[in-house]
Amino acid sequence: MLDTAALVSAVDAHADRLRRLPERRLRGATADAALTLARELARRTQRLEEPGTAPREVPDAGYFAVGDQVAVTGHDLAHALRHHGTPAELAEALALLAAAPRT
Repeated sequence: MLDTAALVSAVDAHADRLRRLPERRLRGATADAALTLARELARRTQRLEEPGTAPREVPDAGYFAVGDQVAVTGHDLAHALRHHGTPAELAEALALLAAAPRT
């Protein structure tokens, strides 16, 4: 089993930043980037847990929800990686979080 504590920490920090943003900074590109991140985290989870299935997309639940969407999909990915992932996949997930726009 992989130690995914660093991923969980990165996900929590990013989600918390999103949750603290005022509405005027969250709208638009910031929310779009966060939703794109949540969708990518979910795709990676699905590839690990349900290989070969058609991808399901995280819905756009509005800009106030993106912090929670990043948190949930990131924790799901950490769980999937812990049980089914490789160190390279974990490194890719950490790189994805590190490259996410900082707000």
